[in-house]
Amino acid sequence: RSYSGPETEGQLLNSFVQYFGDSLGRKVERMPLIEETVLPGDSLLTLPVVIIGNGPSGICLSYLLSGYRPYLSPEAIHPNPILHTKLEEARHLSIVDQDLEYLSEGLEGRSSNPVAVLFDTLLHPDADFGYDYPPVLHWKLEQHNYIPHIVLGKGPPGGAWHSMEGSMLTISFGDWMELPGLTFKEWAASKRRNIKSDRVMPEEIACYYKQYVKVMGLQKNFRDNVYITSVSRLYRGKDDEDRSQLNKNISTQHLEMEDGQKSLTKRNWEVRGYQRATDGSHVPFCLFAENVALATGTFDSPGRLQVEGEDFPFVLHSMSDFGAAISKGKLRGKADPVLIVGAGLTAADAVLCAYNNNIPVIHVFRRRVTDTSLIFKQLPKKLYPEYHKVYHMMCTQSHTVDSNLHSAYTSFPEHNVLSFKPEMKCVLQSASGLKKILKFSVALVLIGSHPNLFFLKDQGHSIGHHSNQPITCKGNPIEIDPYTYECTKEANLFALGPLVGDNFVRFLKGGALGIARCLAIRQKKKHELIESGDGGGDGVP
Repeated sequence: RSYSGPETEGQLLNSFVQYFGDSLGRKVERMPLIEETVLPGDSLLTLPVVIIGNGPSGICLSYLLSGYRPYLSPEAIHPNPILHTKLEEARHLSIVDQDLEYLSEGLEGRSSNPVAVLFDTLLHPDADFGYDYPPVLHWKLEQHNYIPHIVLGKGPPGGAWHSMEGSMLTISFGDWMELPGLTFKEWAASKRRNIKSDRVMPEEIACYYKQYVKVMGLQKNFRDNVYITSVSRLYRGKDDEDRSQLNKNISTQHLEMEDGQKSLTKRNWEVRGYQRATDGSHVPFCLFAENVALATGTFDSPGRLQVEGEDFPFVLHSMSDFGAAISKGKLRGKADPVLIVGAGLTAADAVLCAYNNNIPVIHVFRRRVTDTSLIFKQLPKKLYPEYHKVYHMMCTQSHTVDSNLHSAYTSFPEHNVLSFKPEMKCVLQSASGLKKILKFSVALVLIGSHPNLFFLKDQGHSIGHHSNQPITCKGNPIEIDPYTYECTKEANLFALGPLVGDNFVRFLKGGALGIARCLAIRQKKKHELIESGDGGGDGVP
């Protein structure tokens, strides 16, 4: 089926159940795969938007596409007088219906994406200056603004937050992790959870995201246990060759529906995958989409050193594997220390985890301890005492040529791992070229992670800022239009969150705002075309 306009929730839910089954336990029906002989008019599900990834990015985008709209609160005064004057000019309009480029002009913040900075300052005014001002927005549900969509995720809503180490506190404050319309403190109070600190555990955040979807009535748009195997463009139109005309003109391709009516929903993308049933079997599916939004985050593929011996079973690449080894007692009574590689917060978490379990640590990292780009330099000591404890050890308990290993912790600044040996030994090299061989019980490589976009053509290498290179959140994020979040190199493909460099939940919400505005404008144009009876052309951009 194709959806040319807003449908009732019941119609949408029935269509989703037909293909994905009922999340309440209804038996999943097998979804037909597209074969070579299938014609464009055959009865397969076509949606205006498919969102891949059900973490906070995907959840927030679903919230806005479901018709929730932010307005300037009647009593609100934004501390930025220039921005407040702009907001007052169009108080009667929702932020989604305003010029985001105009509103975000001149704003500064900790994101390179202007809409992310704008939305953050509306939700958390002057947060980076230590203020705890309330949002200047209030939210209204406007059913007529609903855009049919589906959110596909591997696990429950919340994404990677469900697999993070549960004993560590989040780097951000709890209210910086919240999504629009439901404050974290309100949710915690309703669940009678005793939140003792402004920072909370990942398991609390994961639970909040999962409940958020229910509280906001978004469940009908979500399907769990879904694995995407390919996202491919069905055909390329003239619009892809001349992007300068993309937002200036709208042309139409009428697709036949089952009842002979016309639809303006164009099948730009074919999305294939499978849903894992309760019995472990894989139920394949295929659907069409006019637009695809990538919200997969960056936790799919741990960073690797690419050195000899890294594939040995005693070389781990995730905190969850390390935590499992500790809980199973595999490291109890080991004389040799744990080798931890990396100088980020996850590596610091691993150091704390080992330290608290009386496991000696060898900590190896490439940078100097005085490097200003180290994350510890950006964290206030009062708010993050445990990380500054690790940083203090990194500085004061480092190895020297003449010293032995410290009993509990020894750091090796400005060292690289050359190789791992089968007898559980590691070869290190210092900045001066000196080599050292160390014995360890288990190695833990925590040097960041990268998105795995294997389901895209060329693994998505063509859509980054640097063509033909893997997508990374820092060095090579997906290149997007800064106000619509549409990929500059692929029409009708959007990206948000860490994929475009916004690693903090505070800022990924701006991506949802930009995409929602872009799609709302295009849907309005399509409805105007339908009402005017206009047609022809070669596709809906």
